[in-house]
Amino acid sequence: MKHFHQSPTTYVQDVMINVENLQRSVDFYTKIIGFKLLEQTDSQAVFSANGQTPLLTIVQPNDIKPKEQRTTGLYHFALLLPSRADLGSIIHHFIANGVRLQGASDHLVSEALYLADPDGNGIEIYRDRPAEDWNWNGTEVEMASIALDVEGLLKEGQETKWDGLPKKTVMGHIHLHVSELKDTEKFYTKGLGFEVVTRYGGQALFISTERYHHHIGLNTWNGIGAPAPERNSVGLVWFSLVFSSEEKKLATVDRLISLGYKVEMLDGQHFVQDPSGNKIKLV
Repeated sequence: MKHFHQSPTTYVQDVMINVENLQRSVDFYTKIIGFKLLEQTDSQAVFSANGQTPLLTIVQPNDIKPKEQRTTGLYHFALLLPSRADLGSIIHHFIANGVRLQGASDHLVSEALYLADPDGNGIEIYRDRPAEDWNWNGTEVEMASIALDVEGLLKEGQETKWDGLPKKTVMGHIHLHVSELKDTEKFYTKGLGFEVVTRYGGQALFISTERYHHHIGLNTWNGIGAPAPERNSVGLVWFSLVFSSEEKKLATVDRLISLGYKVEMLDGQHFVQDPSGNKIKLV
């Protein structure tokens, strides 16, 4: 199966979010989601699936504010499990721990579970069907939201003992609330080099590189013209995009600047904001 989360693909590698109570979130992300804790300070914790590669960083600012409604920012980050049995196994784990899901769907290209952390940050946990089974109509991949075969997943997960997130778990994609789609599409396609692979009417876009079903989802479900949240509210701080080489990254930086977008250097790293204020680290 083609791997869509390594070179030459441009993909999401890790995500940083604000939380209200660091220790409460550390407990949730280790015991419920199954991350390994890489490091922790008084205000920050870093999580990994394989014990080496950071996938999620949580931060508790001193002046933290609860999650703001009807803003741009994080809809969900999505953890991609290696196999269907792994997805079935985590359902058994959620049932055993009384975890409430917000949804579950078969998207044709994938099977997915949806839940939220204690602060309302959205999480998707999913597995991909083999890429050769995806149905493409030209440049658009066919996706839907139909009932998930939970019984089949539970059966498949019976033999796989749940022992935290599998080591090969990656950040599969990120889905963002944005304030509009026209300038947003220009930023992500002409600026960052992504291609649109699915449109949901005039409300959502799904984009990727190398014909993945999506590395980034973009929607206006919080309203056209939705404002960006305050920097100290619960939600997205930034997510990282990994380019296949330093040259490709720097060429992207030059292209963004030539299109009028502001690229900042912070601690030796390049950062840019999309037109809705979602912050991206370019690596």
